[in-house]
Amino acid sequence: MTGNRLLIHSLFLLLLPVIVAWFGISVAGAVALVLVALLWRWGISLSAIAAPVRIPDLELETISASHFVEKVRWCMDRLEVEYVEKAVGGVLGAFFLGRTVPVLKFRTGAVRSSIGNSPEILRYLWGRYSVESGDKAAFLEPTEERLEFEKKIDRCGVDLQIWVYFHILEERELTLHAWGCNSTAIPAWQRLALKLIFPVQRFLIRKSFGITPGRHAKAVDHIAALLAEAEAKLSDGRKSILGGETINFSDIAFAAIMGLWLQPPAFGGGAADQVRIELERFPARMQEEIETWSKDYPLATGFIERIYQTERLAVPRSST
Repeated sequence: MTGNRLLIHSLFLLLLPVIVAWFGISVAGAVALVLVALLWRWGISLSAIAAPVRIPDLELETISASHFVEKVRWCMDRLEVEYVEKAVGGVLGAFFLGRTVPVLKFRTGAVRSSIGNSPEILRYLWGRYSVESGDKAAFLEPTEERLEFEKKIDRCGVDLQIWVYFHILEERELTLHAWGCNSTAIPAWQRLALKLIFPVQRFLIRKSFGITPGRHAKAVDHIAALLAEAEAKLSDGRKSILGGETINFSDIAFAAIMGLWLQPPAFGGGAADQVRIELERFPARMQEEIETWSKDYPLATGFIERIYQTERLAVPRSST
């Protein structure tokens, strides 16, 4: 694949100073090696045109347990588009490659492009499939009200990340399981790397998310506030949180993001089964907060459980 060709080339560039120093290569020899590297890079560019690699039309890069991933994954499954899911281990990509998930890679002719962040991916899916798929894509229509609600949900998604890490970062095995260390979908070298550098990643997460008791308390308040808003809207018996008889992407976003704490059986549509954590394995305080949300917001909780049961289980997996 072109990505592998570039990786090998990049490794050569990193080793180039070591090669020059090790073998005592002259200035002229070093210049020649640089020219070789440039010609090599040009050859990779030409190979992408002359001998393009076989790549899927749609590839979704994921962390299996991610609620932001589940939001996109669910919408793609509902659209019934064929795609390949490529799972990566935990937060390796974020801290060492500067890439977060989900990332959707798509092919248009000889060009392969990518787009990140769940809202932008959903807008792309709407733009691409609204005409091609007709009514099947109608749930992705981005009205102003839906977009505003999605922003609230996504902000709450970050609060939920803080909430989860506040509770489980001290539980090494639990965290590693959630990151995919026991999942066969994750490459073996990534599973090993996650275990070896766990202390480093734990430190980076604490610093980047600002994991403190005070930040946790604020996150809990924000989560409760969104649940309370949904609870109030659902009190009139509506089928969709924002009104109407059919669900749309904002309902799916709400269920996917809140699914991180509720852990309905269908979370991930089968793709997250190997990273799933049963509620009884959560730390005691975490379980108490989950019980509080379930008790205080029964309509919102029931809505999440219901659409996972009726919508998520009913949607066929389109990924391979």
